[in-house]
Amino acid sequence: MSIIRFDEFKNMNGELVDLQQQQALKRYIERSGERERIADELQTKNPLEIATPERVAYRTKIINPRDGLAFERLIGKNDLFPISFLEAGLKAAKPICRIEVRDSIGRILGHGTGFLVSSSLLLTNNHVLENEDSALFSVAQFNYELDLDRKERPIKSFRFKPNCLFITNQELDFTLVAIEEVSADGTKSSDFGFLPLLPQRGKVLVGEYGSVIQHPSGAPKAVAIRENKITDIFDDYIHYSTDTQPGSSGSPVFNDEWMVVALHHAGVPDPNDNTMYISNEGIRISSILKFIMEQSSNLSDKKKNLINGIVKNFGIIDPKSEEWRESSTGYDTKFLGDNYEVPHPKFRSDLKQDIVTLSNGNSVLNYTHFSIVMSKSRRLAYYTAVNIDGNQLVSIGRENEWQLDPRISKEYQCGKELYDDNDIDKGHLVRRRDPVWGEVANEANKDTFYYTNASPQHKDLNQKTWLELEDYILKNADKFNLKVTVFTGPVFRADDIIYRNVQIPAEFWKVVVIAKKDGKLSATAYLQTQKSLIKDLEFEYGKYKTYQVRIATIESLTGLDFGNLRNYDPIERTEMTKIGHVINNFEDIVF
Repeated sequence: MSIIRFDEFKNMNGELVDLQQQQALKRYIERSGERERIADELQTKNPLEIATPERVAYRTKIINPRDGLAFERLIGKNDLFPISFLEAGLKAAKPICRIEVRDSIGRILGHGTGFLVSSSLLLTNNHVLENEDSALFSVAQFNYELDLDRKERPIKSFRFKPNCLFITNQELDFTLVAIEEVSADGTKSSDFGFLPLLPQRGKVLVGEYGSVIQHPSGAPKAVAIRENKITDIFDDYIHYSTDTQPGSSGSPVFNDEWMVVALHHAGVPDPNDNTMYISNEGIRISSILKFIMEQSSNLSDKKKNLINGIVKNFGIIDPKSEEWRESSTGYDTKFLGDNYEVPHPKFRSDLKQDIVTLSNGNSVLNYTHFSIVMSKSRRLAYYTAVNIDGNQLVSIGRENEWQLDPRISKEYQCGKELYDDNDIDKGHLVRRRDPVWGEVANEANKDTFYYTNASPQHKDLNQKTWLELEDYILKNADKFNLKVTVFTGPVFRADDIIYRNVQIPAEFWKVVVIAKKDGKLSATAYLQTQKSLIKDLEFEYGKYKTYQVRIATIESLTGLDFGNLRNYDPIERTEMTKIGHVINNFEDIVF
């Protein structure tokens, strides 16, 4: 790394910087023997061979399968990158800004670096923005960089809004602060994107390389991509040899997939020469997110909603392999009452081999208040099952950040490659609002944004009718405190169109179970389609319509067996000549 004279390090919070550096040095000295041992091992082994199994499992899981060179880079056999690595780096650089720290009368006290973690929140160091007053008078300056002609691009300045959110911690040396979403000249903060934060540990291993995008000495944006090896990993910190300078405080440290692994905050001073540095130190993002999650319970709902926009997999404490969702019990079969058990549907025998299973052999992915069973061949859910408690529903802002479920292989999930830049919507199977109730509402809200819960739907699908259907049924569930159980899924047909190597379902179904005033169950089924596939249904080609159909019809279409639920289907028990009827308004529903 570059040698920086200690007396050149000018900072607006010199005492705090001094403290952080001395603590970093203490950690460095305490691990000297272990670090030397690891360095020796790396001479003959690769990073995967000296890391713990848990770290290896997650590190290999987040490698992009389309990057054929990634694994060879990881084990030190190849330094080649796909050219898209540079394009991804440019995208990662956009949310990074220079922070100009000012006093109450506008004098510039110093510079740091920060980066957006949502369109309205920015992360930097505590020693850059120590308190709300320092944030109130300071500004975030985006786009401060040189173009291909070495000319400065126009700076876009945004003020901070610490009254909306300000979380800081001196020990972990971070500050999370709200920022205005529209600048004085009309520029939107969302124009710069943001860097998503993942709470899982294991995003980087000792012996790998870390890049730092920064504003060194307050200068235009720069990136350190040479001599940048990760040399040590602590519980809350990592050490690396990447070049930095004064003003780089608050910069993101990236792994080779351009994921943020740490927040740069200090140099490690040479104990034999206090004018020199021997390493750099960053705070692990996983530790910062854990602290933020612990603080969130003391915040107002408005501030919680802001935080919900940055913390992926909210509520994860120990993300070891597939055990990270251990606390989620998922769909409760006795949710309507002990006398009203509604079990998961059973699969037709020929479908069982197509069900995605976890390493423990279980085929049910449990989330907060709902569960999902996935299809290997279609890479979509066979069905979802959710419990809705209408008396405990909580209003929470939309998450909108979709992610893959790490418990199952990427090859069994449809990610952003299917949904980006087209008219295909990520249709929630479990409606976002449905499981968001009770004390774990925040966690449930985020859980609905896993790609396992998405099914591709054309933008012209009449989602309004489909969504309002459950609202109407919920209002009619006036027994047992407005409790409802809902199963939802797509109809898989062999002739479904293929788009981006995925067959797109043309139909979707629901089975809704409630307890009526007379103490009996009512189980009703619904089909939304644009195909004329059931001859007895009234049909107009090209338009999506919603029909109430027999549960037996859904079973026939899907290969699922809902057991004795068909005994509680009011259509099944009537002598109707048609097997279903169109729902023009919700009064048409037969309970």
